[in-house]
Amino acid sequence: MKPLLGKVAVVAGATRGAGRGIAVALGEAGATVYCTGRSVRGSSSDMNRAETIEDTAEMVTASGGRGIPIRVDHTVEDEVKALFERIEREQAGRLDLLVNDVWGGDPLTEWNTPFWEHSLDNGLLMQRRAVHSHMITSCYGAPLMIKRQQGLIIEITDGVDYRYRGNLYYSLAKIRSSISPKRWRRILSHTKLRHWL
Repeated sequence: MKPLLGKVAVVAGATRGAGRGIAVALGEAGATVYCTGRSVRGSSSDMNRAETIEDTAEMVTASGGRGIPIRVDHTVEDEVKALFERIEREQAGRLDLLVNDVWGGDPLTEWNTPFWEHSLDNGLLMQRRAVHSHMITSCYGAPLMIKRQQGLIIEITDGVDYRYRGNLYYSLAKIRSSISPKRWRRILSHTKLRHWL
C-alpha cells in the first residue's frame, strides 16, 4: 500500500542531494511530486553540475510515484507564483506537502574568511538563495493549503541550533531555517497547516 497515493507535493530544490532523496522517497510512498530547481537538461545552473530536475522526476516515477519536473528559480517571485498557479490548475487546488530545500550556497561560501573580507555580493546572494527563496516559496504555497485547511511545510537545514558554523553568511542562512518553523507555527496556529524543521 502506498500511504501518499493521491497526495501532491512540491520539493523545491529537488535537483540533487537531500531534495532529490526526499522527492524519490515521496514517490515511493505514491505521491505526485513537482520537482523544481534551476538545472534542466541542456541548461545547468551556475553550480554547473550534471544532475537535473528531469532526472529526479524520472526517479520519482520509477519509484512508484509521479514526478513532474518544472524549472523554477525560487528567488524569482514570478516563477514561483507561476509554479503554484500551475499546481492549482493541474491538481484542482490540492497541495499537501511543501519541502523547502533550496540552497545553492556552497560555491558562495568563503571558509575561514572574516565577514568583512568575504565577498559581500556572494554573502548577500547566499541569503537570497537560502532565505528569500524559502519565504517566497512558502508565501505562494501556503494559500493552497490554507484553502483546504490541511498541509505540511518542511524546512530543510543542517542543524537545529544557533551555533556559529565557521562563516557568518552561511551561519545566518542556516540559523534562519532553525528560527522560521517556530514563527510559522505561531502564524499558522489558526489553520490546520503544520510547519516542520
